[in-house]
Amino acid sequence: MGMTMTEKILAYHAGKEVVEPGELISCKVDAVLANDITGPVAISEFKKIGVDAVFDRDRVYLVPDHFTPNKDIKSAEQAKILRDFAKEQNLTYYFEVGKMGIEHVLLPEEGLVLPGEVIIGADSHTCTYGGIGAFATGVGSTDLAAAMALGETWFKVPESIKFYLYGEKLLPYVSAKDIILFIIGQIGVDGALYKAMEFAGSALKLISVEGRLTMANMAIEAGAKNGIFPVDELTLEYVKGRAKREFKVFASDPDARYEAVYEINVEEIEPQVALPHLPENAVPVKEVSGKDIDQVVIGSCTNGRIEDLRVAAAILKGKKVKDYVRCIIIPGSQSVYRQALKEGLIDIFLEAGAAVSTPTCGPCLGGHMGILAKGERAVATTNRNFVGRMGHVESEVYLAGPAVAAASAIAGKIVHPEEVR
Repeated sequence: MGMTMTEKILAYHAGKEVVEPGELISCKVDAVLANDITGPVAISEFKKIGVDAVFDRDRVYLVPDHFTPNKDIKSAEQAKILRDFAKEQNLTYYFEVGKMGIEHVLLPEEGLVLPGEVIIGADSHTCTYGGIGAFATGVGSTDLAAAMALGETWFKVPESIKFYLYGEKLLPYVSAKDIILFIIGQIGVDGALYKAMEFAGSALKLISVEGRLTMANMAIEAGAKNGIFPVDELTLEYVKGRAKREFKVFASDPDARYEAVYEINVEEIEPQVALPHLPENAVPVKEVSGKDIDQVVIGSCTNGRIEDLRVAAAILKGKKVKDYVRCIIIPGSQSVYRQALKEGLIDIFLEAGAAVSTPTCGPCLGGHMGILAKGERAVATTNRNFVGRMGHVESEVYLAGPAVAAASAIAGKIVHPEEVR
């Protein structure tokens, strides 16, 4: 019996020929990362272990992105813990404000996460890197501390679910975000609990690497251990010139075992909106069209890449954000910001009446840069819409792709993009 991509990657890093779903294994890790929320806890635990140095100063990444630029004294102190530890350990990759980005946008574009690797991070959306064919997953800060010291961690090998995507074209305004919202809507927020979500099929050619990163990012919203895409020509082209080290490509065997296989015709997927208060509440945008909104957020580790900003700019060009609606646009990294400037996208946003921020997670987690008041309603390209996620517990967040978000900013209500073109 063959193995899946996920099983092969884990077996290789565990020094084993074969692994079985449910098996407990110890794996070498290729990269360990933390941010300004989870990092301080991991650093505190690391210091209790009694070792002097991290296992590899080139493989431990610290990215202060959640509450930075610092919103208050407490967040400044959190960031300082990371900064001091990076200096103490002489870490090669510490990303300060002004040269940083949202971690899950920044690390792929910097070539610091690569196909075939095992990557852990003290952030649930670490699964993003499955978009380039890595096994990547979130862990707790204590497990991260141990991995910073040892360069390895333990896993229970997950069962795999295959999502076979087919079709020759996408409907207008449909993006990878709509595809993953549709899938989560079909299987639910626990539909892939501790499973590997493996994406395959002829329609992958329609999904860019940036889109794949978006889809893998949201695997955790279906409860998955990881999301993973095959490494193809698009992947290799993306990592070419970026990779900071050699990497190994793995592919699922034809006779690999899957707990379930879903076949999805992407041609039938319409632009989606996930209603409060779960990502599984996904419906076609036309089913909720007309609902008034107070705020739009375009950005985050899910949709803060240049591809996303181009989509938003195409909708907003020559239009104005509706009076009394706040439209906040957050490039996912300094590189994305500079490219958006070069292409004139920032001017389009500003002319439309949107606010543009330096890279930050900010409003996604209800941190800063766009908190909702009681009774307010937002459309966001973020990945979660739980109760109180973006502010007051009596506010509402509707998840969507950048096209629907931008169109809704113009209309002042949730609309299909065709309604404002």
